[in-house]
Amino acid sequence: MNAQPNLKILPIILSGGVGTRIWPLSRESFPKQFWNLHDENGLSLLQKTIERLKPLEDLLDPIIICNEEHRFLVAEQCRKININPSRIILEPFGKGTAPAILAAALSTLNELEDVNLLVLSSDHVITNEDQFLKAIKFARNQSEKGNIVTFGVVPNRPEVGYGYIKVDRLSFPDNLQSQKIEKFIEKPSLNKAKEFLLEGKYLWNSGIFMFKSSTIISESEKYFNSNLEILRAAIENSKKDMDFLRIDKNNFMKCENISIDIALIEKTLLAVVVPLDSGWSDIGNWFSLWQSSKKDKNNNATKGRVVSKDNKNCLIRSEHRLIVAMGLKDIVVVETDDVVLVSDIKQSQEIKKIVNDLKNDGVSETQSHSEVYRPWGNYRSMLEGERWQVKIIRVKPGASLSLQMHHHRAEHWIVVKGTADVEINEKNILLTENQSIHIPLGSKHRLSNPGKLTLEMIEVQSGPYLDEDDIIRFNDKYGRK
Repeated sequence: MNAQPNLKILPIILSGGVGTRIWPLSRESFPKQFWNLHDENGLSLLQKTIERLKPLEDLLDPIIICNEEHRFLVAEQCRKININPSRIILEPFGKGTAPAILAAALSTLNELEDVNLLVLSSDHVITNEDQFLKAIKFARNQSEKGNIVTFGVVPNRPEVGYGYIKVDRLSFPDNLQSQKIEKFIEKPSLNKAKEFLLEGKYLWNSGIFMFKSSTIISESEKYFNSNLEILRAAIENSKKDMDFLRIDKNNFMKCENISIDIALIEKTLLAVVVPLDSGWSDIGNWFSLWQSSKKDKNNNATKGRVVSKDNKNCLIRSEHRLIVAMGLKDIVVVETDDVVLVSDIKQSQEIKKIVNDLKNDGVSETQSHSEVYRPWGNYRSMLEGERWQVKIIRVKPGASLSLQMHHHRAEHWIVVKGTADVEINEKNILLTENQSIHIPLGSKHRLSNPGKLTLEMIEVQSGPYLDEDDIIRFNDKYGRK
């Protein structure tokens, strides 16, 4: 098969995960890929995923795939690093990596000639970026020869949290060569992982791939065709919504929930492995974050307002309050504005079960933080009682909340910074600092920021029911209903 040199590289970034094992930091409304976990420049995992690709030649703006709730988070984080994605694709629900990747590939067919699709997860840490980029450049040549490239990480420890790929010979990332895949292995026992490490022919399955769009479509026609046809219909019936592409829900729900590995990579005869030795981690839990973090002389990783004395092998992270920790060993301590986690660091993978139990019990802290992000800005719940609640609301310049009404609560707004344009029952009132206004129960109202500074406002809610679902929207510039 002849190579087609110098095809452009189009990153496909998967950003649909929730990351419950990194709870209480990662939650459904603000998962781990949107957090800065240990980047010195303050970048989130998603932003870092995009930034590390910039040195590549012939690089196109990425396609990012996420769920609907996170669409404005993705857009805002891209805006902050001056990236304009080729498109942001919204999945109506998660169906595994195979439908997500193939939907992205199909969405390019009418707009682009053949390209190298580089599939990445939004929540990986890669510390050796030079070696990573060299591996990508090598894989590009393999992709243009018609191969489907998966990247295998050379293991440095027995690891039971990752899947493995058995290859035909020892891997040497400094002397890059593509290798044949002998078989895929699911997450092994500790004894098996130790055997794999000693044998040297087993690589961690990174979940990073590269292939031409024409190759992945043609191979899917062989091995995944019934689902591919469903995805074609889903893309053909998708709708453009502002900067987002909404996949058709009715067709997408018919698609099998399956990973790209099982659907295609394990079946195709075109798959090869390129080794990585790049300080890779998928930050699957607090233990893996500790492993990939910078540590002090006692092997402690700390972040935020932390005083650490006589601790060993600990991860201690403060988001707000001061943490004083003494005499601890192998412990993770994480403080957020509404939850404190204390756990044996090696048992932190069990957090997912606890979070699921709390979610089933209706505990709101599994869903969101007290600070909640919206396309117009954010709000933070500060105090609440049986029939009242106090919030701080921040509205970005030029942004507006929806025109809305509440059946069960009245509101009182006090401007503490900036200027507010308040619409109540079709009448507009301009407020400046230290001015306030009452929003009666049942009135149609909208808050806008006409100024050039962020509007900060205190909101006092009162009434028998104060949850966020007591909103009737009449008009919304962000397309929310």
